[in-house]
Amino acid sequence: MMKTVDLGFSALIDGKWEKGTQELISSNPGRYDEIVAVFSEANADQVRRAWTSARSVQKSWAKTPAPVRAEVILNFGKLVEKNKEALSQTVCREIGKPIKEARGSVQEVIDTCNFFVSEGRRLYGQTIPSEMPDKECFTYRRPLGVFGFITACNFPAAVPAWYFVPALVAGNTCVWKPSEEAPLTSYYLTELLLHAGVPKGVFNVVFGGASTGSELIKGVEEGAFDKIGFTGSTQIGKKIGEVCGRNLIVPCLELGGKNPLVICDDSDLELAVEGALFSGLATAGQRCTSLGNLIVSKKILDAFMQKFIPAIKSIKIGNPQNESNFYGPLISEKYLNSHMRNIETLLASHHELPLGKGGRIGFESNWNNFFGDEKKGFYASPTVVLGVKENDEIYATETFGPLFNVMTFEDFDEAIHLANAHGYGLSSAIYSRDPQKIYKFKSEISAGMTSINNSTTGAEAHLPFGGNGKSGNGGRQSGIWVIDQFTKWHAVNWDLSGKLQKAQMDTGYIKADLSYGF
Repeated sequence: MMKTVDLGFSALIDGKWEKGTQELISSNPGRYDEIVAVFSEANADQVRRAWTSARSVQKSWAKTPAPVRAEVILNFGKLVEKNKEALSQTVCREIGKPIKEARGSVQEVIDTCNFFVSEGRRLYGQTIPSEMPDKECFTYRRPLGVFGFITACNFPAAVPAWYFVPALVAGNTCVWKPSEEAPLTSYYLTELLLHAGVPKGVFNVVFGGASTGSELIKGVEEGAFDKIGFTGSTQIGKKIGEVCGRNLIVPCLELGGKNPLVICDDSDLELAVEGALFSGLATAGQRCTSLGNLIVSKKILDAFMQKFIPAIKSIKIGNPQNESNFYGPLISEKYLNSHMRNIETLLASHHELPLGKGGRIGFESNWNNFFGDEKKGFYASPTVVLGVKENDEIYATETFGPLFNVMTFEDFDEAIHLANAHGYGLSSAIYSRDPQKIYKFKSEISAGMTSINNSTTGAEAHLPFGGNGKSGNGGRQSGIWVIDQFTKWHAVNWDLSGKLQKAQMDTGYIKADLSYGF
């Protein structure tokens, strides 16, 4: 059993770690008697002082030249790369993410840094010709101010970096409420950022659960924040959106998904099986981009399932530190209980279960290829639900676990309808060799992201990430597009004529002789 990290910290405020009184424990979900770290929960006063600290230094940080701000991110990326394996092992141990996936998520932090370092020299404005003589027009990107953000547990390293890296480069200061499920990962990321040279007060952290998050959002009503970011459930995202709307703040909401994967009758079945397997069960289905509805052409359903079910049965489940295991435990007991409720409440009598009902391994279910401690880990076997119809509750419910639906279609318009009608719009995928079907799908799908002959999951640091409908408010993370989330445009006109020139009224437009004709 590895050593427990007992720090007791509840907040980083003005560059100093503070301790709290209400204990916050992070346990290994693969062996829940192993305590990974002990922290404490930030109280209302600490949350208030965190945003006050961020506000007090924001103007000085904004005046720091953007290339210099980006140098901090360059240093941070180097430090993350140096500590990649240790950080990956922490992610694996703290939330049960398979070690290969944990390394990939830490690499995403490095990639994000590498991309945005250059953006510190590319926060471009424009020089625009004026309609008046002796007058110059310009546009500038300006930082928004103080950014508060709340992140989820399933990507405790990559997703926070998507937020704070571009926010800092753009000249904003930050208050971060990380997931209570991953405080140690969050602490290590923060320590690396401090050692990268971020000035005190520019980056602040408050640990805790829902109550700490609520205290942070209360700051919106008090004018503490100029931007809010949230990654989590659609239900909570709507509440945050309401608060922000009342205060004329545009949040960046990255919410849930019921991501469709369409398999056409002309697809490469072997490739489609591989893609559907990873889409549905990577990270035990605990990704916002995980497969929700597998939509298969009726013509090939039997042929596909004859390959797909054996492929699922062959996967290894267990200790996430073992590289041969496909997925590990659910993130915590809370997520296991939620998964079990979904199995009990969303399945209907007309549904078929080719793998059985599923459930917690060692209790409600068993798995032949299991390599872990089923009595002390939060492991669940896969549940595949066939015969799902559009009016079934499970069709439009995000399940966030090793559980997904299989539906069928006869004509392609029906496939697109089923891919959209649930109301989510995060990720999507199609398997086909037909360019016309592919073109139609990518043109008519409501999702913010589409993969062609690839899985619903996966993101690259230079592409926009985000969804529409119940999956978000249209905000995007990553790539050059996220800069719009963290800057506001400033238009400047500079009149050098020495006299008042009134736009549209004093403009010397050239008039045409409209009497001329053939």
